Amino acid sequence: MKKYLAAMAVLLILLLGFQRVDTYAQRPDYEKYGRIATAVIKEDFLGEAVQDYQYMGRKQIDDRQVLDSFQYKVSVNGKPVIMTVQVTHDLKSDRLLSLTVTEQHQQ
Repeated sequence: MKKYLAAMAVLLILLLGFQRVDTYAQRPDYEKYGRIATAVIKEDFLGEAVQDYQYMGRKQIDDRQVLDSFQYKVSVNGKPVIMTVQVTHDLKSDRLLSLTVTEQHQQ
């Protein structure tokens, strides 16, 4: 009986381990840069709530570089402000090359 329980425990651990690997493999490749963009917005707007976040897409610059765009809706003094963060990074080295933040006030 103990051998049966031990075998079931080992099988359960193996199954849970494979599930974690599979979950990690499905993460989008822009996730790292989305976290960086979010940190920049939160730092720029301390005390203000980020109301909405959206990944706007990717543009291929050349064979190595891409531009990922993220859009945030922030309320500043009760007025909505749209912030766009554009992150240029190298696909081969996975390094950040530039980060640009632009602001658009909503009417």
